[in-house]
Amino acid sequence: MKETLRSAITEAFREAGLAVRHRDFQAAYGWLERAHILTQRIPLAHAKSHWLMLKLGWFTKDWREVAGQLPRIVAALVFSTIWVPVGNTGRARISAFSAMPLSTELEDLLRED
Repeated sequence: MKETLRSAITEAFREAGLAVRHRDFQAAYGWLERAHILTQRIPLAHAKSHWLMLKLGWFTKDWREVAGQLPRIVAALVFSTIWVPVGNTGRARISAFSAMPLSTELEDLLRED
């Protein structure tokens, strides 16, 4: 894995944690969505992004998010190396099968040069 990608993933998880501690849940979800996109091809990190979304859903009493993350955790562990919908943010309100456009920055980070 490229060092720039590894750093971006670490930053996204760290910033999500800081946002939760500051009770800025919208920002926390934004950072977790970023982490999700960056980790889609890395099974354990991908599952971690879904686990943290589940925990945030539980904390904020967003039961739809909690329920939606449960199957996504399993799918992240099983299917990450086979197929992922590129750019999908991983949230429960988005179809788990929908590809979404990537920003140029995320495309650059995910490029395997």
